[in-house]
Amino acid sequence: METAVLTTHRKFLFLQGPHGPFFRQLGAKIAATGASVSRIGFNRGDAVFWMRNSGFKPFDRTPEEWPAFLEHYLTCEGITDIVLYGDSRPIHKTARAIAKARGITVHCFEEGYLRPYWATYERGGTNGHSALMDLSMDDIRLAAEARPDTMPEVPVKWGSSWHHVYYGALYHLFLSFPTRRFRNYRPHRQVTVAQELGYYLRKLVGMPLHGLQRRIRTRRLLRSGAIYHLVLLQLSHDASLRSHSNFNSVEEFIEEVVAEFAIGAPSHHKLVFKAHPFEDGREPLPNIVRNVAAKAGVSARVSYIPGGKLGPLLDSANSTVTVNSTAAQQALWRNLPVYALGRSVFSKPELVSGKTLAQFFAEPDAPDAESYNYYRKFLLETSQIGGGYYTQRGRAELLRRLVDLMLSKDDPYLTKLELGQSNSASLTLVSGTT
Repeated sequence: METAVLTTHRKFLFLQGPHGPFFRQLGAKIAATGASVSRIGFNRGDAVFWMRNSGFKPFDRTPEEWPAFLEHYLTCEGITDIVLYGDSRPIHKTARAIAKARGITVHCFEEGYLRPYWATYERGGTNGHSALMDLSMDDIRLAAEARPDTMPEVPVKWGSSWHHVYYGALYHLFLSFPTRRFRNYRPHRQVTVAQELGYYLRKLVGMPLHGLQRRIRTRRLLRSGAIYHLVLLQLSHDASLRSHSNFNSVEEFIEEVVAEFAIGAPSHHKLVFKAHPFEDGREPLPNIVRNVAAKAGVSARVSYIPGGKLGPLLDSANSTVTVNSTAAQQALWRNLPVYALGRSVFSKPELVSGKTLAQFFAEPDAPDAESYNYYRKFLLETSQIGGGYYTQRGRAELLRRLVDLMLSKDDPYLTKLELGQSNSASLTLVSGTT
C-alpha cells in the first residue's frame, strides 16, 4: 500500500536513452505502477522509438533555450524524477545540474561497468560523476561483507555487437529525414547526422571482412609466443575519454603510451593496441599507431588489432593499459596488472598501478585480488543489472529488476553502504561486550 501511495505522486521525465525501444518499454512499466511518465524528445529518432500516444513533448527550440525550457517544464509538470542515458551529453549535463539544485532524483543509465552481461544504473551520475569515485576500498569491503553471498555466475550473453550497431544505424536513419518539428536539433557529437549514419552503415557492411582480419591478426599474435602489453583503445568521441581524462583525442593517448613504452619496456616486449568493438573508421587508427611507433623507433614492437573479442587477448597479455575503459574490469577479474591514465570508477590504489607508466612497463604490478573480489561483489549487488539494451531478451531481464529499484526512495549504493556500517557497528559492540 505504501508503494502505491509513493508511485501515484511520482512524475518521471525521460530524456535521451540508448538507441532502440528500451526507454519506451521502461516508461510503460513505470506508468503501470501508477506513476506519471513523460518524455522530451530532441529529434525524429527519439519520437519514433518512444511510440507512445501521450506524454511526448518535442523540444523544437535552439540548444541555448534548453535550460529555460527545462526549468519551465519541471515546474509546470511537477517532475520528481529524471531518467537519462549518457550523463555527459550537453543536454543531460544541464538537466543534472538543474535537478540537483531542485532536489529532483536523476536516474542515470550507461553501458555496464561489467559489460557485456550487465547494464549500469546509478543515481546522480555515471563514470567520472559516479558516487563510486568517492568510495574507498574500506567502504566497499565493509558493504560487500554485509551479505556473505557468493557472486552471481556470468549470465547468458544478451546478444552480439551487431544488435547495437543495427539500432544505431536505424536511429540515425530516422534523423537523416528532414523535419520542421526538430529543425533546431544539433547532435551531441561533432559530426553531422549523415556522417554518423554513414559510419554505422559502413560498420554493418564491413563486419564480415573486418572479422576475418581480426581473427587472422589475433591468431598470429597468440601463436607468436610474444610477451605483450595490451592497450585498450576507446572511441574518439567517448565521453569517458573527453570528460574524464586530460586527453583531447585518442591520438594523444597513443603518443603518450608509445613514448613511455619505448622508455620503460624490456626490448623483447611488444605493445598491442586493440580497437574498441564499435570503432567505425572515423579516425585512421592503424596509420596513427604506425606513424607514432615509427617516430619513437619501436615500429617492429608495436601492432594494432581492429576490435574483436577481448578475452583471448587478455588471457595471454602481460599487462593492460587504458584511459578509463570499463573493459579493464575484465583484466582485473583475471588479476592482470592495469594502468589507467584517466579518471575511472575502478581507479582505486588497490586495483590499478600507482607507478609512472614507464615504470609499469618495466615491472607491472598486479592488483590485489581480494580487493577486486570485494569491489566486483559490491557492483553486482548495487549498480550492475543483468541484461542489455539492444535485444528483447536482454531488455526483459533489465526490466524485471529496474522498476522496483527506480521506485525505491533509497539509492542502491547508500543502502548497501549503510548496511555495511550497521554490521560493522554491531560487530564492534559485540566485540566490546565479550
